[in-house]
Amino acid sequence: MTDTSISAPPVGSSSGAPSRSRRRWLALGVLALAQFLVVLDASIVNIALPSLGAQLALDTAALSWVITAYVLPFGGLLLLGGRLADRYGHRRLFLIGSAGFVGASALAGFALSGEMLFAARALQGASAALLAPASLALVTQLFPLAQDRAKALGIWGAVAGIGSAAGVLLGGVLTAAFGWQAVFFVNVPIGVAVLLFVPRLVTRDPESTGTRLDYPGAATITGGLVALVGALTAFEQLGVAHPVTIALAGAAVALIVAFVLIERRSPAPLVSFSIFSNRSVTAGNVAILLMGAAMTALFFAFSVYTQAVLHYDALTAGLSQLPLAGALVAVAGVVPTVIGRIGTRVTLVGSLAVVAGGLVWLAAAPASAVFVVDLLGPTVLLGIGLGGAFVSGTQLAVHGVRPADAGLAGGLVNTSQQIGSAVGLALLSTLAATRTEGLVRSGMAAPEALTAGFSWVFLGAAVLAVAAGLAVLLIREAGPERLARTTVEG
Repeated sequence: MTDTSISAPPVGSSSGAPSRSRRRWLALGVLALAQFLVVLDASIVNIALPSLGAQLALDTAALSWVITAYVLPFGGLLLLGGRLADRYGHRRLFLIGSAGFVGASALAGFALSGEMLFAARALQGASAALLAPASLALVTQLFPLAQDRAKALGIWGAVAGIGSAAGVLLGGVLTAAFGWQAVFFVNVPIGVAVLLFVPRLVTRDPESTGTRLDYPGAATITGGLVALVGALTAFEQLGVAHPVTIALAGAAVALIVAFVLIERRSPAPLVSFSIFSNRSVTAGNVAILLMGAAMTALFFAFSVYTQAVLHYDALTAGLSQLPLAGALVAVAGVVPTVIGRIGTRVTLVGSLAVVAGGLVWLAAAPASAVFVVDLLGPTVLLGIGLGGAFVSGTQLAVHGVRPADAGLAGGLVNTSQQIGSAVGLALLSTLAATRTEGLVRSGMAAPEALTAGFSWVFLGAAVLAVAAGLAVLLIREAGPERLARTTVEG
């Protein structure tokens, strides 16, 4: 049977025949859909937690592990997953990760106990750590020319970016209509479609290079990242002085230091630090880390604010995020054109400034907010800023990366976002809780105290967005840049 799949054309070549071009864009759609599932699964479970806990007899502390069991292996294994994709093939690791994700999602939906659910969530996270960096690597390889790549990353970034906002809406709809199991089962048909179409649209990987994998480096960085995410989670739930938090933080520091020492001596390092000599990669990842911290705190605080203060039900709370998601998608579609005119860095800094403005505006919302008057404007502004920041930040972070390091670059992007998310949620949610408790003790009514606490989250997220913009301005290449008009090193 004739192979109808496609691969990336050589750098500098045209896009090829129309049919080939269409297949490449179809492949992008399938890859973006898989990434959407990965992002969605980190948030879609939140609305289902109360009914899930009631049926499986899980208390509040145990329910937190439904989230943590996914986040720990996902955040910890991303760098290893990216390098495995470079070593054994991006399509191969993408398909393995997708198959594992589908199987784990089905297992979670059929869970009869908390232990079974936790195991399934951990397998979901580990599978996502293989899927996510390989997905971004395939996108960058399918679109080697800068103009096409900018459009492709616009679509990829938009689909991935709305995952968090869509999670709240879909979680509410599915839980209300079909029960908590539906938030896991929804992954299965979509994942099966991905598994069916990717082999038809993306050509087979070349034979593996035979390069030895850096096992000591893989063990130390995986352990270090898992401990770091665990320490941040423990900080949020137990406090900074708790022995578990201190032990995990100490283990994270020790393992990450050991990883750096190992990589400096390894003949085939898991992470070649020379990739950070590319200032675009460094600036992009710093921006994504800080943006991930701001975005996660935003979605968390906004969801709780609309339900706990404004008394929206789960479905209404989800619908309240539709203007943000709609603006994000609309803007992401035109960002590549903007990048082509003013450059990636200017687009990213401007988008982050818009995000910061939207967050400051949202922080002024009162406890008696009316959606159209007080929330619609800032949420649309946030969608505009996040749409531009997702696309331009991702493009900056993969600019100039060699094909042999494409999986590593994808792993770095996703790791930066995951670590940033954990840091932002831990720090800003603790800040909000401290502010709220202090105001309640002083005699302020609960709704107003909660609103004041959430306003600090939004203002803290605005500070993070500004810091991301400053980092992009300060971490520059030696010479002038016009990233949108350059091709990727082949």
